[in-house]
Amino acid sequence: MEKKKSKIQEIFKAISRVVVSNCIRFYCKIVYKYEILGRENIPKEGALIFCGNHRSYLDPPLIVVTCPRKMRFMAKEELRKNGLFGFLCYIYNSIFVKRDSKDIGPLKEAMKELKNGECIGIFPEGTRNGMDKNDGKLKNGASYMSLKTGAKLVPIGIKGEAKPWHKVTLTYGKPLDFSDMLKDKSAKELEDYVSERLKEEIIKLSSEN
Repeated sequence: MEKKKSKIQEIFKAISRVVVSNCIRFYCKIVYKYEILGRENIPKEGALIFCGNHRSYLDPPLIVVTCPRKMRFMAKEELRKNGLFGFLCYIYNSIFVKRDSKDIGPLKEAMKELKNGECIGIFPEGTRNGMDKNDGKLKNGASYMSLKTGAKLVPIGIKGEAKPWHKVTLTYGKPLDFSDMLKDKSAKELEDYVSERLKEEIIKLSSEN
């Protein structure tokens, strides 16, 4: 009975993803006139961690529906309580994270996906406009997962005001590969270095200049 119920849920999610993805693409194309650049930079196979700058509620769904690779996004636990975003997280199988919690369950789940060659989406700023709030630094979650699993980091730059009738551009950068990085530094130093390199690429891709 449980297996049948689970199968029905997965079918429902799959159908919902197709319908919802088309609706989001159509809506964003009309209202935000979005442009996607750099799709050719995304490998067709292998574990990837997609990392973008986070400015508005538009960022996660726009990345998910325009990326040629299926991914599971890491989302804050509070979104469960939001009707619309809670539903989106459900059908796209998001991994919920409790802020300021020591629960490593979500991290282990994400790393399991990566070890299976799948993709994860994350905002390394930790919150919207996080670099402005964290002394210009990124959280080390993405760099930690990359170093532990060998997954490549795909930087994403999002620019343009997330307001109706303003153009939004999303640019996928070339993957950053740290799998063969020399282990001549402490784990924290390595994570900081990878996060800094990632930040540089995200800033470059999201620059208005």
